[in-house]
Parts: sequence; C-alpha cells; structure tokens
Amino acid sequence: MATRRALHFVFKVGNRFQTTCFYRDVLGMKILRHEEFEEGCRAACNGPYDGKWSKTMVGFGPEDDHFVAELTYNYGIGNYKLGNDFVGITLASSQAVSNARKLEWPLSEVAEGVFETKAPGGYKFYLQSRSPPQSGPVLKVTLAVSDLQKSLNYWSNLLGMKIYEKDEKKQRALLGYADNQLSDLEDLMKRENQKILTPLVSLDTPGKATVQVIILADPDGHEICFVGDEAFRELSKMDPEGSKLLDDAMAKDKSDEWFAAQNKPKASG
Repeated sequence: MATRRALHFVFKVGNRFQTTCFYRDVLGMKILRHEEFEEGCRAACNGPYDGKWSKTMVGFGPEDDHFVAELTYNYGIGNYKLGNDFVGITLASSQAVSNARKLEWPLSEVAEGVFETKAPGGYKFYLQSRSPPQSGPVLKVTLAVSDLQKSLNYWSNLLGMKIYEKDEKKQRALLGYADNQLSDLEDLMKRENQKILTPLVSLDTPGKATVQVIILADPDGHEICFVGDEAFRELSKMDPEGSKLLDDAMAKDKSDEWFAAQNKPKASG
C-alpha cells in the first residue's frame, strides 16, 4: 500500500474569471488541468448541486509531489456563504506579495513580513514575504474546530496524521502525514461510528484511469476524500493544455447572460 499524503484543498467558486486571475496572476500558480462536466459527481464531492460544473486544479507544481487547490465551479451558482471553519492557507512567496502589489490586489500586513489577502469569494490567504522551502510555497491549511482533543483523536489516531506541534494554552495544533500506510478506512470508520459521506466507490473518467474514492467527515463536518494512489497518479497528470481549456471554457460560459435574460439571479450556495 502507498503512503498517505495531503493532495489538495477544495474551494467552491462563484466567479471563475476573477478567481482564475487571483490564483494564476497574484499567487503565481499554474493551471495543472481543467475538466468540464455535464452532470453531478457520483462521489458527492460537488455538494448538493447537480448539473453542469467544472473542476480546475491549480498549484505551484504537479499534483504528484505538490499540495494543490481544486476550484469547483457550478454554472448555476453565483456565490457561496462562508462559514467560520476555514481560517486560511499560508504560503511562503515573496513573488506573490510582489504580484499583489503590482496588480493592486488588497493586502494587509498582520505581522512582520506576513500579509493577509482574500481570494474572490472571501477565502483568506496569508502570504509570507520570503523564499519558499524546497517542498513548495504552500505551508499549511488552517481550520477552526469546536473540540481540539476530539479533532486530534480523529485526524491523528484514526487518519494517521503526525502531530508536529501542539499548544494546549492556545488550543491549536499542527499536523501532517509522515510515512504511514493506508489502511481499510471504511471498516475503521464503521467500527468507530464515524461519519462516512460516500462509501468506497470506483469513479470512471472517460479516457483516463478508474480511481477508488471514499469520502469521510471529521467531528466538525470537514470533508476528507481518500483516493487510490496508483490510479490517481495516472488521473492527475499535468495537462499542458489545461490553461487553454480553462480560458476556452470561460469564454464560452454565457451563464451570467442566460440568468439575466431569465430575469433571475444565480443561486447562492
């Protein structure tokens, strides 16, 4: 069995054009691959929204060895309400800080050399004005939890993450994957009476690999998707045409005009 690692974080976006500008021009990420879908995902990773949607993977390098972001766009959804669970993603990139200033993207210094900015839709990013480490600019994803000990038990004892830092006084911890082996998660979660959003399922992608997927939820409802390693590596290969495919899809997207002609706004998610 292959070792576990964090693959990507999913953002649902309402304005694909503005969002693309942020990730590509401000943060400096590359479009790794782009796919258009005519119907909802069988793994329920697209939430409760059916119909036409797209998935765009963006990052500082290939998914094979970089943590990346997945941008999910539903043609009929204009915006999403933010909760209080996502705190932000921290990046080490003096280039991103420089890009933001050049493009006059709003920045606010929250600590010496650390700047807060927001992607379209309100998701926060913390940019450290320094060179990125060898592993890449993405340093961490910060989530708010309601019970730290319960969350640590879930993410560490059940999902196998290593606790690198823990501060009882400030009620926060830093976790990541070390060299743990992938176990039978579905059976484990059933034994522990944990929530399984999507039981183990095989997903077919036309012309590509069939990948096994299981989607779980932690005590606060954060969704975690585990995928089979070998098939996912084939599925997630970087597409040199990804950026063009995204640009072409955005140019053909007339959903704003269609909803305006129907005299009704896009839905809120």
